[in-house]
Amino acid sequence: MGWEYVHGPARAVMYELLGSQDAAMARSLHDEGWKGQPLKPLGLTAPQFKGAPKKRGVYTTSQDGSVWLGSPVPEIAAVLVAALASRTEIAWGPARLKVRGFAVDVGGPVADGPVVLEAATPVVVKHESRYLLPGDAHYLPRLQHNLAHKADVLGLPAPSGLRVLEAGPRRQFTVRGAPRIGAQVRVGMEADARFVDALRSWGLGLDTLQGFGWIR
Repeated sequence: MGWEYVHGPARAVMYELLGSQDAAMARSLHDEGWKGQPLKPLGLTAPQFKGAPKKRGVYTTSQDGSVWLGSPVPEIAAVLVAALASRTEIAWGPARLKVRGFAVDVGGPVADGPVVLEAATPVVVKHESRYLLPGDAHYLPRLQHNLAHKADVLGLPAPSGLRVLEAGPRRQFTVRGAPRIGAQVRVGMEADARFVDALRSWGLGLDTLQGFGWIR
């Protein structure tokens, strides 16, 4: 798979799935966001292929893989489930992903308090027009701002005590002709259990609709 097609088609895939079941919802989310906020409470991953051979400079594929999609809003999640239930194939850019089945993951019980979250895809954070990486001066404040904004959209308390426990290497992808730069991270924070559950189906940082920041 060409690198431009790893994250590039994600947004279009999500809106196409939503629109196949509820065109009005898909259009409203695209144009207006959710409940007066521009944020879209949606997350997904790029295709994750099992057993794909590793080759430098190439995103290799296999016949066995998965794509994770989610939303912390039950109305949106229900539309996604209905869309996936009716699919035998998903067009991911030029690739055709055969749908062999899907499962609904509702997650396990989470308690209020300290939590550790690990990103499965790079987390995108920006300050003004510059992409940030863990260790940069504005990284934690901007990621905290993003989390607080998401909590506000959902009507939940914002987390506190955010810290980066571990960070992966810098990764760069092309999305619609423009770069996206980030790194996978493992973070700790104090958070309301409901917000932790919401993040698991939304993601960390910016561009979750492009497949970034999905939580493992």
